[in-house]
Amino acid sequence: MNGLALTLLILFGILLIGTILLQPGTKGGLGASFGGGGANSAFGAQGATPFLSKATYWLAGGFLATTLFIEVLIIRQNRSVLDKTADKPVATAPAPVVPVPAPSPLPAPAPAKK
Repeated sequence: MNGLALTLLILFGILLIGTILLQPGTKGGLGASFGGGGANSAFGAQGATPFLSKATYWLAGGFLATTLFIEVLIIRQNRSVLDKTADKPVATAPAPVVPVPAPSPLPAPAPAKK
């Protein structure tokens, strides 16, 4: 069930991105390159704008519903990101031992001349 929901979420996301990019904007955008702004299109004088707007609304609703469904599945399984990290012990490596050099005897300073 989780795999199907995740697949639907990815599919809705990709289709939603596509419909948003194909919509003609004030500067043309990707929709203008595919004939979205032309009057002689298969969708009539307004172009594909009403169809793309409705498709965007439906895909956004499907994306939201799928996201909420995945969240409900996660809650019913009593899963949490914090639970996953709390169960595993943290592997810590010991700190490297750096040998400290022994102090070398320094010769006594010569007395200052007057």
